[in-house]
Amino acid sequence: MNHPIKFQPGYLSLFFLTVLFSCQQTVEKQKVAEAPAGKIAIVIHGGAGTIKRENMDSLLETAYRQQLNTALDTAYSILESGGASCDAIMAAITLMENSPLFNAGKGAVFTATGENELDASIMSGSDLNAGAVAGVKTVRNPILAAYQVMTNSPHVMLAREGAEQFAEEQGLQMVDPNYFKTDRREEQLTRIIKKEYGTVGAVAVDQQGNICAATSTGGMTNKKWGRIGDSPIIGAGTYANNKTCGFSGTGHGEYYIRAAAGHDVSALMEYKELSVHEATQAVMDKLSAMNAAGGMIALDNKGNVAMPFNTSGMYRGYKREGETAVVKIFADER
Repeated sequence: MNHPIKFQPGYLSLFFLTVLFSCQQTVEKQKVAEAPAGKIAIVIHGGAGTIKRENMDSLLETAYRQQLNTALDTAYSILESGGASCDAIMAAITLMENSPLFNAGKGAVFTATGENELDASIMSGSDLNAGAVAGVKTVRNPILAAYQVMTNSPHVMLAREGAEQFAEEQGLQMVDPNYFKTDRREEQLTRIIKKEYGTVGAVAVDQQGNICAATSTGGMTNKKWGRIGDSPIIGAGTYANNKTCGFSGTGHGEYYIRAAAGHDVSALMEYKELSVHEATQAVMDKLSAMNAAGGMIALDNKGNVAMPFNTSGMYRGYKREGETAVVKIFADER
């Protein structure tokens, strides 16, 4: 059931700040119709940032669209066959981690010291269980390690060597750190390129109405001092609750942490009874007012999809029961 946005007095100043800031940045408004109850669905993102048509040749654009479609189709087939939402999103994210196109897994960016440090998290909306790893350098698929932390440990987050030891003990595939090095990312470190937040994420709801959300990233180009962003932080870059929604963010992680972005979307839905579209847009507007660039995806237990962002592009897509897959890259794709 839709509810109008209820502006409180404290929200008026934020509203005017947001209007002013939106003159400087592109903010994609929601264009997805509300879905009826009981629909399985999957929504993914491959990062947001300075993604412009004039900077992308047709071959690269085609490659991104194909990879996003493959991830959607793979995840959806799991949901369609009665599989769990967590299994579906792990399949989608693993495919993106294995692709050099995205800043996660194989395509991870370089730190200031020329290394690759990876983060990932996953959360189950049915019981609020969660797992995360941070700063790992030898785990081929960090999202699988995050899942093992969630299901096979009493902890929520493990970091660096300890996380790697745990992943190895769980039988996950380990690789030499050179596996993550690609010429494209090495060139980006040399150039200290444009702002691009290449995190990947996925949210799904299965036939039982259970929501699962996950995020994986290679971090920020040229990062120093063991910097960790929002991607492995439950409540910031990832959140899931069957009562409300699943969330995955992509953007300037420090701001997503400060705003508790993922939990804030859920809280607005639970306490103010906003729709997933209204709640994500409200949090996106808050981040814009903080001068934070990025985007987010979210999905409620009815399969309603939200994908707002305030940059020139975000790799994104969704597939819902009874509908064809939708994949978009640029801000002008409605």
